[in-house]
Amino acid sequence: MSEVLLGQSYFLRFDPKLREAMQPYPPLGALYAAAVLKQHGHDVALFDAMLAESEAEWELALERTRPLLAVLFEDNFNYLSKMCLLRMREAAFAMIAAAARRGATVIVAGSDASDHAAEYLARGARYVVIGEGEATLAELVDSLLDGTGVPPEAIAGLALAGPGGEVVNTLPRGVIRDLDALPFPAWDLVDVPRYRRLWLERHGYFSMNMVTTRGCPYHCNWCAKPIWGQRYNARSPENVVAELAWLKGTYAPDHIAFADDILGLKPSWIQRFADLVEERGVRVPFKSLHRVDLLLKGDTIPSLARAGARTVWVGAESGSQKVLDAMDKGTTVAQIYEAASRLHAAGIEVCFFLQFGYPGETREDIAHTLRMVRECAPDDIGVSVSYPLPGTRFFASVREQLGVKQNWQDSSDLAMLYRGPFTTAFYRQLHTVVHKEFRARKALRAILQAARRPTSLRRRHLRAAASLAHNLLTLPLARARLNRLARRPHAGMGPLPHMAPAQAAAPTAQEESAP
Repeated sequence: MSEVLLGQSYFLRFDPKLREAMQPYPPLGALYAAAVLKQHGHDVALFDAMLAESEAEWELALERTRPLLAVLFEDNFNYLSKMCLLRMREAAFAMIAAAARRGATVIVAGSDASDHAAEYLARGARYVVIGEGEATLAELVDSLLDGTGVPPEAIAGLALAGPGGEVVNTLPRGVIRDLDALPFPAWDLVDVPRYRRLWLERHGYFSMNMVTTRGCPYHCNWCAKPIWGQRYNARSPENVVAELAWLKGTYAPDHIAFADDILGLKPSWIQRFADLVEERGVRVPFKSLHRVDLLLKGDTIPSLARAGARTVWVGAESGSQKVLDAMDKGTTVAQIYEAASRLHAAGIEVCFFLQFGYPGETREDIAHTLRMVRECAPDDIGVSVSYPLPGTRFFASVREQLGVKQNWQDSSDLAMLYRGPFTTAFYRQLHTVVHKEFRARKALRAILQAARRPTSLRRRHLRAAASLAHNLLTLPLARARLNRLARRPHAGMGPLPHMAPAQAAAPTAQEESAP
């Protein structure tokens, strides 16, 4: 019997696109929460939904551990959790019901629960943690299990049902500012060999995940921030390298995925990180997310290369400056081009997140984005459409256009949830066209490189040739269908929405340390 069973509701099994990619990572959010609870002396078990087949495995875990408390602690470092996918919400509701039937007190924490506490309480959750969860959860568990004398109603950062069934919110809780004080994630609860096997079978290397920061201080008006708001806190480079050294010595990963919204935002953080990695001899190839404007500052890119950066993802979003400005992105198309060029020159792969469908976007804006992809030649792309989430100015600007469906079913849904410039069918077809063209050009580059060195020809070059042929043959028909769909735009769409101006510049040092 365990005191606490921790789980989360993101099942890779329920997300076909991500299941096909098969790049699974354990839920860091739950692992941090588990580590904090263990530090408080509680007996903790973990249910890792990432590799589970269905909610039935959660029921088996409940039977096996018979917990007093069942906690769904969603992984706030997984951007898909922040998107609040409908299939995962359904899974959460089923898991709450299963735990409640067995007499466990159910606690829920995460982006969707923070935005929709009433729904989770109505489904059987006893408490909903609002915002960042570790401190609130630890205090609540101490109260429920140890009888600390602090009633839940007096614990900051909670939502619970009042005597008349209404939602009662306690005082808000401030975020954790000293991230170095947190214990390292409870990796001992994870089936690491299973993850290693899956990675090696599919990709030939083993990747593990880390996070160095919490939050983002920038003002992109479509980005939801239900957990940390506009606040941003970072671990010290020393603390991060200590964890990296521990992971390398304990599990020997071949690769690290940093899950930060922005890695190394604070001045000289990346430079100090690179110095420490070299001093301690713990260099491990990694991927990370960055802003193009920050990459161009000083020796950031050379320092990333020294630290072991293999792949850098950037939120390029659009090749149209008009669209970037409407998003309050605070970056320029010229910076995207320059960052891509410098990263390639440093031997670092550069990958673009692209976002279509922002209000007011035209075919000309889309053409600018396609041209940017051709000319910058990123190593990979991720394509999405604008997604209105509660709490954003983008959501407020299109709220009246939203229908019953306000979330995607899974990450491949790509539905236009508001009356965007074009129809859902158009954007789904655009996704197909963009990827066909991207794959064809990438395959052509691989073939041309191999042709210059015939002795380097490998089986992957045969696959590249097959990819090139397939995409070149199917691309004309895909483009023709896209053009047909473009003639069916949503009616009544005006110019780009007028929103209150946002500060797009990075915060000052004083703002970075603000609560």
